[in-house]
Amino acid sequence: MKIIAFTSIAILTLASCNQTKTNTGKDPLSITGTWKLVSSQAITKGDTVNTTPQNNVEMIKIINDTHFAFFQHDLNKGKDTTALYSSGSGTYTLEGDSYTEHLEYCIAREWEGHEFKFTVTLKKDTLIQRGIEKIENLNVNREITEIYIRK
Repeated sequence: MKIIAFTSIAILTLASCNQTKTNTGKDPLSITGTWKLVSSQAITKGDTVNTTPQNNVEMIKIINDTHFAFFQHDLNKGKDTTALYSSGSGTYTLEGDSYTEHLEYCIAREWEGHEFKFTVTLKKDTLIQRGIEKIENLNVNREITEIYIRK
């Protein structure tokens, strides 16, 4: 009888332990997943410029539970004068709709080590990211809005 009671308690204890949930990015309330940039604009000193999508260029952002990465390249596979490749990654924090990227790696090395604060809005399969990119020593100070769709 003691063995049955002990076994029952052991099973209940193991069953109540927290299990790690793997986020597949399919949760509609989660920013984790792979996102394709469909529109962006930058406002610098009151001037608004639509910056994406450029012809024959594609950009994706991948967000997991702790890190983000972005990749941009031309669709001509670098075979003409429109050759382009850009990437960067790092960690992020998300508290409510306040999303902060900590850029650790970037093809533009002078951007590394900077922090960028944004507000994110999630509407079904659309992620909208708004905030300020500011790096004083590079004279960068602009408000950006990026719109992504879940890929």
